[in-house]
Amino acid sequence: MSAKFDPEYPGTAVERMMNARSRVKELTTEDLNGDWDNVRRRILWAGGLKDLPDAIPGQGYTGHSFNDFNHVDLTCMADETSDNENDGSVKGIAIGNRLGNGIRVASLPELGPGGSWSTCILGCNRDPPQDVAHVQFRSRIAFKLVWVPNALFDTFVLVDDDGEELARGKPTGSLPMLRERQNNYAVVKGSKYSKVVDAIAKASS
Repeated sequence: MSAKFDPEYPGTAVERMMNARSRVKELTTEDLNGDWDNVRRRILWAGGLKDLPDAIPGQGYTGHSFNDFNHVDLTCMADETSDNENDGSVKGIAIGNRLGNGIRVASLPELGPGGSWSTCILGCNRDPPQDVAHVQFRSRIAFKLVWVPNALFDTFVLVDDDGEELARGKPTGSLPMLRERQNNYAVVKGSKYSKVVDAIAKASS
């Protein structure tokens, strides 16, 4: 993978992805451990997404991003692939899954060429991953939010496409529902994306 092009996943907006990871590493302790609403906004910013809780779904709405078990892959896709549709290859996702307009509306331009979106993680436990990012957009992920399977599921980790830790936080306030946090872990369990959270849970038990 060069600074501009990834031959294995040619839909990746490589510069934008690397800038998103750099932004994650700039997040402070306060950014990652404060009230969840504020933490989520900082995660969106790091990934190059606007906080648009009042937009129409499919037209830039990001109120669901990182707020459920599934829409937690921050994907940076090249402009020419943002209109790609799911042809049925990604199981559990609607045929079509048209995201292009929403990507263009919600993406922060200063992060670099391409766009950002919080794509679905279903299928990420396969090797290679069979999720929306890797199959529909042929893109790596900049990062994935994974909840740690401790007693309270109250800590999250942001991991990169190889499953390596970029940042972690223990937010306060109104978190996503417990069932969502549990299901988030259940989807990644046994994959490269669970190794960090498994180690954290084991160390705290």
